[in-house]
Amino acid sequence: MNLTDEGLARLPKAELHVHLEGSMPPETLLELGVRHGIEDVPRTIEDVRRFFDFRDFAHFIEVYLTIVKVLREGADFSALAYGKGAELARHNVRYAEVFFTPPLHTDRGIPADEIFSGLEEGRQRALTDFGVEMVWMADIPGERGVAGAEQTLQELLDHRPPGFVAFGLGGPEIGMPRPQFAPYFEAAVAEGYHSIPHAGETTGPRTIWDALEYLHAERIGHGTSLMQDASLVEYVVREQVPIDVSVTSNLCTKAAPSLAAHPLPLMTAAGVNVTVNTDDPPMFNTDLSAEYRIARDLIGREALLRAARAGFENSLLPEDRKLAYLKEFDDAVTTLGS
Repeated sequence: MNLTDEGLARLPKAELHVHLEGSMPPETLLELGVRHGIEDVPRTIEDVRRFFDFRDFAHFIEVYLTIVKVLREGADFSALAYGKGAELARHNVRYAEVFFTPPLHTDRGIPADEIFSGLEEGRQRALTDFGVEMVWMADIPGERGVAGAEQTLQELLDHRPPGFVAFGLGGPEIGMPRPQFAPYFEAAVAEGYHSIPHAGETTGPRTIWDALEYLHAERIGHGTSLMQDASLVEYVVREQVPIDVSVTSNLCTKAAPSLAAHPLPLMTAAGVNVTVNTDDPPMFNTDLSAEYRIARDLIGREALLRAARAGFENSLLPEDRKLAYLKEFDDAVTTLGS
């Protein structure tokens, strides 16, 4: 089977772990920074690209907050969503589930309806122009604790924004135990939203257990510490709990100390149900094609193809849409093998 870089590029893809705010390209940051007169934004594209170069986690947060700062009106959110669709299309992504954190923007006085309308306008234009289907996952800003959870849930339930299908939890894990978020996830699930929290990225496997037990997680974002607990590995393999892996992100944030020490090969060897993702691609100087190449070189072509197919299998799509994408994927794999 041909799994050259060109062959990988031709595969239809799904991405299940990527943040919209963290997907803003340098060019968009410059454009919006100039438009809105944001002093924190460098004034040349070369300087913006240097600003994006990952240095450490503190710098990552600085860049992320600058990105948030330039999003001021509905048109900005529309442009960001549309640009994300264009970027996904360049990597042959057919479907993506994208995290978005409403309180980061409503706290700055932007009306929720304006934000959600902008996202929907950009999402629909991306579907029309690029054939990329995106849905949103409302992400709790974890650093705000239960107050952030309550606000995120309330904004979701008050506005019922189109395109939102899941409730998530990002931000720091240390000092933010998962059980405290249980009532908010239970309420979101009762209202028809899926539970897709981050867990086990910068803390141990207990955080993953808590996400499964208390938050009723359907998938785990990152799960980098999974392999440290044999009983947890046994459980997620038996139940086929999906683990959404972002290798380059894990290296940049030091969740994994090196590429050679990344747990992805151990996960796939154990039969863990993994997918391949980018997390915050321009901020980590990556894209989904690069992540596929990294995964292919780490785990081999057969395991990479299983992970790629799992992107569609583990999605929150209705069954008929899922089957249609899986047929397209299987047909492409057959063509590559011919």
